[in-house]
Order: sequence, then structure tokens, then C-alpha cells
Amino acid sequence: MAEMFQIQASACDALGSRFYGVLLQRIAKDILSDGPSAAVLAGHEDDPGPSALALRLMGAVHYLVLTGDAPDLAAHFPSVGGDGDPVRTWPALRDLFRTAPLELAAGLHHAPQTNEVGRAAALFGALLHIAGPDPLPVRLFEIGASGGLNLRADRFCYRSADGHRYGPLSPVDLDPAWMTMPVSAPGPVHVVERRGADLAPIDPTTPDGAARLTSFVWPDQADRLRRLRGAMLVAGQYPVRLETCTAAAFVDAIEPVDGHLTVLWHSVVLQYLDAAEKVRLADGINRIGSAATDLAPFAHISFEPRRLTAGGVRRYLVTAETWSGHGKVAEHTILGEAPAHGMPVTWGEPRPDRVRPAPDGPQWPA
Repeated sequence: MAEMFQIQASACDALGSRFYGVLLQRIAKDILSDGPSAAVLAGHEDDPGPSALALRLMGAVHYLVLTGDAPDLAAHFPSVGGDGDPVRTWPALRDLFRTAPLELAAGLHHAPQTNEVGRAAALFGALLHIAGPDPLPVRLFEIGASGGLNLRADRFCYRSADGHRYGPLSPVDLDPAWMTMPVSAPGPVHVVERRGADLAPIDPTTPDGAARLTSFVWPDQADRLRRLRGAMLVAGQYPVRLETCTAAAFVDAIEPVDGHLTVLWHSVVLQYLDAAEKVRLADGINRIGSAATDLAPFAHISFEPRRLTAGGVRRYLVTAETWSGHGKVAEHTILGEAPAHGMPVTWGEPRPDRVRPAPDGPQWPA
């Protein structure tokens, strides 16, 4: 368990959160010395790495900070105006492990639901690649949707590093979302249906839902917090339908519809599914594809970590599969690659010599 916390500490450091990097290293040492964090984590010693125990714990801590139930910590958490000094934070955090063990232990049951808005750059950019010059109205579905923020991706503003802009002016301004504009980006994409599924969906338009989503964003990452808060404003204007169910059960109910492009997408979700659920999900996706026609095409878009070679580093790849006519896969393509939190996306087939090895481990980075 301590090793998992050390791995996550390195990942947070590498992804720009020194605050969590230092605190997670302190917790790892506290676990090994049977300190108060070990009592909070009791019963989770054998949790698998992809369950992201370290991030679940810090999400529980951050939630108490955001709801005003940990004022001593709030003085240090940058997300609420604190000083951002992890060394000064540690004594207050250790005290919280002693004084609120039940609340923190209960929080461990919440899987990380970052609903990372930056990943919309990968997902929506992929949709622009495959939509065609005269795109059909889009029916958009998402598994692991959390609060459904990325189901509003068409209402975000995207900027490319080469000076272009796509989409409306928006409280969510992804800059740079892409190194270059997606190839043959069409005119406006009209999303006419938005539906998502999660084991524990969150309503981002409520104070508690907003706090829960914010709790899983690392508190010293101001850009991510700004994007999240902007997306929650957008959520108040564009409703989505969120269902409480498994990924496979949700996909089983999707059917292509004439005159529409049906899109299923997801980002950094597969690591949370067991082997049987992954098989069911793949079968469900193939079933939808086999029912697709020229009038009712289907696309499966993903932004997930993969290894291109055995033993290689994990790469966060943007992929798309499209079906139309006779139920055959028309295209299965790696469209590009991005950092773990989704931006900027570099379009094109990734090459090993273009990628800088990154910290790797079963929890990285969620």
C-alpha cells in the first residue's frame, strides 16, 4: 500500500502537483510507521493499483476542505485560497487522520471522478476528425461520465497552438487544446442528445455535487480547477441525462438511429473495469457497430492509456472506430496522443521516438 502511495506521489510530481507529491510521500512513510493514516486505510491493504486508493484518500480529504469541515487544512489548500505549502500542511493533515477517521474512511468508497475537462480536447477533437465535411446531428453517449461535463464538449472553446480557434466563446477555454487543428474540421457539430452512465453519477449543478467533483482535482492545479468551474457553469445551461448503471448495461441499450451519427466515448475509464465488464463492453460496442448503416453510422472514441509495444511506457492515445454500412468497421485509427490530462493533443500516428517516457505505475495518473 505504501508503494502505491509512492508511485502516485511521483505521478503527481511529474504532472505538476508538488503539493500532492510531497503529501503522498509523507503518507507513505506514515503508513509504514503505522501512523494515523494506516488506521484510516485499514481494510484496503490489498486494493489493486488501478483502484487509485491514494487519490480516493486525497479526494476524501479535499472534500472536507471544500465543505468547510477541515478549517485547519483550508489554510494550506490552494483551491480555497491556502498557502500551498505541503510541509506546513502535513501536521494538519496528520491531525485530520486522527480526528476524522470515519469521515475519511467513508470517502474511500468514492472512486476518483475528476471528469477531467481537459480530456474534452482529445474526445471532441477526435469527433471533428471523423464527422466529415457535412456532419450529421450527433447523439452523444459517455461511460464513466461522472458529472457529464464532457457531454457538453461542443459548448467549449478550443484553441490550437498554431493560432486557430474552434467553437463558441465559452467559460471553458482550452488553450492550447491541440497543437494543430484537427484535419478537415467541419462547421458546427450539432449535438442533439446527451446521455451518460456512471456507477455513482454526480449532479454538477448542486453545491454538494460541485464539491465532490472539485475534490478530485489536485488543489494546486489552478488551470484544471478553472476549467472545471467553467464546465460546471456550462452544465447549468445544457442538461444531460445521467444513468446509474454499469458501462456494459448502458451500452447494451444503445442503438443507431437513421439520420444521426451515434457516438460513444470515454476517457481514462477502462482501468476501473474488471475483466468480465471489459469483455461485455467490447461485445456491446461490436453489437452497435454491426447494426450501423450508411444512414445510421456509429463511432467509438476513446482516450485511454495503452502500451504500443510489450513492456513499453503507457501512452495516452486518442483512438476512433467507425462503422457504417453492412456493420463493418470502416476505420480503426490512432488519431493522436496527449498528456494524461488531455491537452494539448498532437495529431497523427504516434512514433516511439516522439514520446518522452513518463512515470509509470498502476495508479498513474487518474
